[in-house]
Amino acid sequence: MRAVLIVNPTATSTTTAGRDLLAHALKSRLELTVEHTRHRGHGGEIAQSAVQDGVDLVVVHGGDGTVSNVVNGLLGKPGQLPTGHVPALAIVPGGSANVTARSLGIPPGPIDATNQLIWLLDKYGPEKKWRRIGLIDCGEQWAVLNAGMGVDAEAVAKVEAQREKGKKVTPTRYITAAVRATIAYSRKQPRLTVELPGRKPISGVYFVFVSNSSPWTYADDRPMCTNPGTSFEAGLGIFGVTRLKVVPSLRLVAQMFSKQPKIEGDQVVRDDNADCVRVTCADPPMPSQFDGDYLGVRERMTFRAVPDALDVVAPPLKRLPDLR
Repeated sequence: MRAVLIVNPTATSTTTAGRDLLAHALKSRLELTVEHTRHRGHGGEIAQSAVQDGVDLVVVHGGDGTVSNVVNGLLGKPGQLPTGHVPALAIVPGGSANVTARSLGIPPGPIDATNQLIWLLDKYGPEKKWRRIGLIDCGEQWAVLNAGMGVDAEAVAKVEAQREKGKKVTPTRYITAAVRATIAYSRKQPRLTVELPGRKPISGVYFVFVSNSSPWTYADDRPMCTNPGTSFEAGLGIFGVTRLKVVPSLRLVAQMFSKQPKIEGDQVVRDDNADCVRVTCADPPMPSQFDGDYLGVRERMTFRAVPDALDVVAPPLKRLPDLR
């Protein structure tokens, strides 16, 4: 089996020793080429070349941003899935949060993830019976994990600005930025309208999160869930709020971090299994993001669930969530 290992050497938890160990382990099972990303978007360029070369498997050693970039390189622009050969994707976490990998059942530690990957290759490799997951069509890009308009995008923009100044990116830094953005939004009038299939448009929404799995993110090892019933094999999770009063908001945050989250409240806009959602914004436009990558401000965004979009080397889903 021919494979390409794409390494982001600047990812938070990657080390030279860890990268060498991973490459050595994979070379014992695969005809492997190792590529290092050298600039923003380079992972997607390497993935495009892998598609053209007919490679069987692309292994990503990096964070959620690198994984997202590689997926967009494998599939090209949204609108229609490729009809030709697309390599399967494998992930060995190397970032600060690694939400995509954890949501797929991949251990957050690179050594444990490498051992699991080798086991999966030995068990399923000859037949290539990989897990098939859905993605989010954001119109401009594919999102693997999540997207949104408002608070999350504000937080992403602030953290990216700090990254450019040389500051380390951590889940705590994201959460701090999101809390500050939420406080700022609470002092403004809500400007979003959410349109879901079969429902009347919901206006007066402060922000919208769109997710492809659960949890939404992690605070160190603590998962934060906005749509507990959402999975890679089902529709989209939609989450928003129409009020940002202090006490109900604190209660909602507590629910999100609960071990058995039950997200509810009359201020909550939620659907754990939506085929699509359209979000429009009253003037001025609102910040938008996908997979932690800042898109800029947008007046409207349409997010669409695309099932069975990509093969991934990950543990099989034990059961589908109960979405009733």
